[in-house]
Amino acid sequence: MSKYNITEDGYYGRYGGAYVPEMLYPNVEELRQQYVSIIESPSFRAEFEKLLTDYVGRPTPLYLASRLSEKYNATIYLKREDLNHTGAHKVNNTLGQILLAKRLGKTRIIAETGAGQHGVATATMCALMNLPCVVYMGETDIARQRPNVERMKLLGAEVRPALSGSRTLKDATNEAIRDWINHPSDTYYIIGSVVGPHPYPDMVARFQSVISREIRQQLLKETGHENPDYLVACVGGGSNAAGTFYHYLQEEQVKLVAVEAGGLGVHTGKTAATTTVGTPGIIHGSKTLLMQTRDGQIIEPHSISAGLDYPGIGPLHAWLFESGRGKFYSATDEEAYQAGIQLSRLEGIIPALESAHALAALAFLPLIPSDTVVVTLSGRGDKDLQTYIDRGGY
Repeated sequence: MSKYNITEDGYYGRYGGAYVPEMLYPNVEELRQQYVSIIESPSFRAEFEKLLTDYVGRPTPLYLASRLSEKYNATIYLKREDLNHTGAHKVNNTLGQILLAKRLGKTRIIAETGAGQHGVATATMCALMNLPCVVYMGETDIARQRPNVERMKLLGAEVRPALSGSRTLKDATNEAIRDWINHPSDTYYIIGSVVGPHPYPDMVARFQSVISREIRQQLLKETGHENPDYLVACVGGGSNAAGTFYHYLQEEQVKLVAVEAGGLGVHTGKTAATTTVGTPGIIHGSKTLLMQTRDGQIIEPHSISAGLDYPGIGPLHAWLFESGRGKFYSATDEEAYQAGIQLSRLEGIIPALESAHALAALAFLPLIPSDTVVVTLSGRGDKDLQTYIDRGGY
């Protein structure tokens, strides 16, 4: 087994594991024992792949961004996860998990969301599968992501505000876990990223690995070779990055570039750049890198992007950072904002502000004309138009 794969007890290097309240142990253990056999069964694969094609709209295009390539003097492709049904990569995972939940006999679905894309994707799948759905969302995020809140409600989901802490993604996750503790028998918790107790980080990465599987196939068709020189993706918890990197983890010649939210600057106290300011600790059921004080209190994250303001990263990414396999950068609010405007003007694609962080990293990389770069465009910018407008200047 590669040193980048998860171990049998749920660790990537020294990160991962399952640190959960006793009341949740049966749920997590049931999932751990059954998830691999279920999701690798022929009936599951057939249903999952058919819905990915007919409902989600996969494969998503690998688009050669000609003007962006000219700007950075390299060959740059965009993996267009923004063209999925619901507008982001999140649907790959929610589809997989809801099919799993049904096979486990669960009758109620809960989820957390920051930017709202995971919430929308969960609500969409619950409508499709006729399951009741409760989505927890921080009050701050509800205000700045109002279109997605209304989409969730239109799809039949109940959106419950998280009113504690910074009232963002961390706090929504806390509320979802409390709900799960109170409803352990009938409820399935669809976690939206490669975070949480084992087996969630591995399971979510497996569902999102369709991204890198398609990149390999599409690059081979377009260029004659499967491997780019760089793979670039934004990281909050890190599910789109995990999916982008998954089938390349063992390909050491492929540089894996993860871009975190620098916020107002990594040393301002208003940031979400976990690998720069974080230390090992436990959050939401797993050991990973997180932003915390010396006595273990969580430091509130900040980002212009509602989907990246999480105070930690998934344990896979913590290990990629510590092992040196991944190269981690951060982009400030302003750099991401400008990168979003740049893509809009050069390619006619308005990116989600999460994705704009990945695009901002193109200016940091030591690119040469022979380089092939794939940037995962994790979502579209419709949900962020008010933030673009409020910031002004475009």
